[in-house]
Amino acid sequence: MELHLKIIGYLFIALAILHVFFSNYFKWKEELTSLSLINKQMMEVHTFFIALVVFGNGILNIFYTDELINNDFGKVISFGLFVFWSIRLVFQLFIYSSKLWKGKSFETSMHVLFTCFWIYCSAVYYLAWK
Repeated sequence: MELHLKIIGYLFIALAILHVFFSNYFKWKEELTSLSLINKQMMEVHTFFIALVVFGNGILNIFYTDELINNDFGKVISFGLFVFWSIRLVFQLFIYSSKLWKGKSFETSMHVLFTCFWIYCSAVYYLAWK
């Protein structure tokens, strides 16, 4: 279990770092031109804070692995992370439109990869909680 939490931790840190490139990859400078200033800045600020929380989640997994598994408070945190990432999985499957990835090889690969990743995260946090 400890190994799986650490793997997720390192993957979360990588994912947080990837957020730095989202703006360029998704062409937000061009795509968001029709939005008001507040909406543009909300996209940037929320992306930053999502990356910061994902990074923090990674640090928690790497340095507090034992506590997440063997400590009562850690088990509460593991349960919360299980709920959080399970809801993220539900959004991956039912909120994002399949039009975003069907018939596109890279996007389909990413959809499958992240679906598997959210399942993995949910399962590991569930087992850490139990």
